[in-house]
Amino acid sequence: MKFPKLASSISAVGKSHAGRIALVAIPTGVVSAILMGGVAQGAVPVSFAISGSQFKISSTQLEGTDFSQYSGFAKDAEGAKHSVVTANIGNATLENLCQSAVADTPMGKVGVLIKAGGKGEPASAKNLQIGMTGLKGDAEFKNIRIGVDASDVNTKEKGSKGDFAQDADTVSIKDLKQDSWSTTASVFTLKDMELKLTDGSEKCF
Repeated sequence: MKFPKLASSISAVGKSHAGRIALVAIPTGVVSAILMGGVAQGAVPVSFAISGSQFKISSTQLEGTDFSQYSGFAKDAEGAKHSVVTANIGNATLENLCQSAVADTPMGKVGVLIKAGGKGEPASAKNLQIGMTGLKGDAEFKNIRIGVDASDVNTKEKGSKGDFAQDADTVSIKDLKQDSWSTTASVFTLKDMELKLTDGSEKCF
C-alpha cells in the first residue's frame, strides 16, 4: 500500500476516545535523541519533561521495521501537555539525516544543527519512540493495519485501550520532513556526525 505525498499535522488530543484520533497512514519519521528530546507520555517506559521548543528532522530515505502509531501527549517542565502522535519503530536506517532546533536566549536566537549519515553509511536507531506533530514524505507500508486498537498493536510499546492506532511490518519514507517534540532510542548510531551552533537561520527545512 502506497501513500504518495503524505502531508499532515496533529489536531488537539482530548481525554475522550473521540478526540484521540491519530494521523492515519503517517509513519514514524525519526529522530535524534542526542541533544533535545523528552518522550511522549502514556504507555512509555521512560518519561521526562520535554523542552519548550519543537525540532525539525529530515532524511532523504528512512527504512524501518516493526512500526506502530497512536495518539498521546508530551509533558513539559511546567506540567503542560502537548498533543502528539506517538510513533514506534523497532529498527531504522536514515540517509542524510538532519536535525535542527532554534531557541530564544538572552543573546538572541541560537540554533543547533546536526547532520549525519550522508557519506554512504546511513544513521541507524533501535527502539525509536517519537512524539511528533507533523510529517511529510512519500511512504510505503508492508502489511499495514489501520484502525487497530492502540492496546493491541504489534509492537512492544502500546497505547491506551480504545484508542485508534495503526501498525505495519515495515515502513519506507522518501524525503521525510518531520516536526517533533521528543524522541528516544535505546541505541542511536550517527555516522559522520557534524554538529554546529548557528544563529537560527539554518534549518533542515
